[in-house]
Amino acid sequence: MRDKILLLAGFVIGSLIGWQAFPLALYKTEEQPMQFNHKVHTGEQGGMACTDCHIINETGRFQGVPTIAKCAECHAAPIGSTKQEQRMVDEYITPNKQIPWKIYSRQPDNAFFSHASHVTIGEMKCEACHGPQGSSESLKPYKENRISGYSRDIWGVSISGFQSESWQGMKMSKCIRCHTDRGRKDGCIACHK
Repeated sequence: MRDKILLLAGFVIGSLIGWQAFPLALYKTEEQPMQFNHKVHTGEQGGMACTDCHIINETGRFQGVPTIAKCAECHAAPIGSTKQEQRMVDEYITPNKQIPWKIYSRQPDNAFFSHASHVTIGEMKCEACHGPQGSSESLKPYKENRISGYSRDIWGVSISGFQSESWQGMKMSKCIRCHTDRGRKDGCIACHK
């Protein structure tokens, strides 16, 4: 009986250690090239909408990260007094150099996601998939899967795949469930072109 208890205890302890160690081995953590305060731009002070900077291009996809030219429309010279804004102007806007942002939600090359059909036709809010990003005061560290090269945000924060918030993770099963819940009967070719 003692051997069985020791075996079970060893299994439980080993599983708990592995549950914590595996993500540390699987994901490398990198900081974004600079910080960005969404709240300043979207809150009462800025009053901007997500689509003011993250525009939809002619294919229906979001441009994603705004170009430095978009930032320069407001920040050709610093309009505030933060070191981050001064750095952005000096290092990126003045020399017309793109900021090398790490992309949290980059989809696989074989997946086509039309923001236009979801945001415009489906009337979904950005927060439904991206969470409270628009009210964040800083950017979280970027965690990249060492094997696939994709962000941990695609899988979600929990290594188990179970999420505490509806917007955590961007796996295909979530898309299928959302389409099923809304009575959509799209085939594979709708997203995999």
